[in-house]
Amino acid sequence: MRAGWLLRLVSPLLLLALWQGLSSAGAISERKLSSPLSVVDAAVELWRNGQLSDAVGISLQRVLVGVGLGLLTGVVLALVSGFSRLGELALDPPLQMLRTVPFLGLVPLFILWFGIGEQPKVLLVALGVTFPLYLNLFAGIRGVDGKLVEAARTLGLKGFALARHVVLPGALPQALVGLRQSLGIAWLSLIVAEQINADAGLGYIVMNAREFYRTDIVVLGLVVYALLGLATDGIVRTLEGRALSWRQSFVPA
Repeated sequence: MRAGWLLRLVSPLLLLALWQGLSSAGAISERKLSSPLSVVDAAVELWRNGQLSDAVGISLQRVLVGVGLGLLTGVVLALVSGFSRLGELALDPPLQMLRTVPFLGLVPLFILWFGIGEQPKVLLVALGVTFPLYLNLFAGIRGVDGKLVEAARTLGLKGFALARHVVLPGALPQALVGLRQSLGIAWLSLIVAEQINADAGLGYIVMNAREFYRTDIVVLGLVVYALLGLATDGIVRTLEGRALSWRQSFVPA
């Protein structure tokens, strides 16, 4: 296992070495793209003056609230549509219509409706999170093997017990895939949302840095976004591994 993780680090480290080498040789202008060492220096600078930790805390708070709202909405809508034919007829058509609207294009409307405070930023994250989870959980519920459901019914399971012991466990793998997709979109939404007249957070630091041509800080902001995204994805993958430990997965040779 440890050897596998070490092998996964080889290609990123080689890319970083190549990037640093090209920057040191002058092939990549510092004005266009700062070198990895400059990005590290910027990280130390912002960490020492407290800007980086404050910005990460504020961005995490925004994404956690937005993800919470989005997950709650997505799960409730998927359960209603998945377990009820009437719910599906009522909710699925408008949700499918809304899903095809590029949600980042709603930014101007969100500003008009909710102003430029915290609300549009959090709600944009929530909107981005809702649809992947809804789609995957709904498909997971409807994709449960009908023969398995019939077998459970013959054993006396019905209603809530059938949903709890058969349908929801069967839908769990796809729901977790939806959760991973949702968290990825949450960080994408946050990057855009924090560029809406933000006065704090990672987006604010990046926008300020752009004004002063500090590409080292811009790259640092993107790296921090990526690391936070990887961390949340890793948490879900860990949960997935424990929740689906009963499942035999395909392992390539």
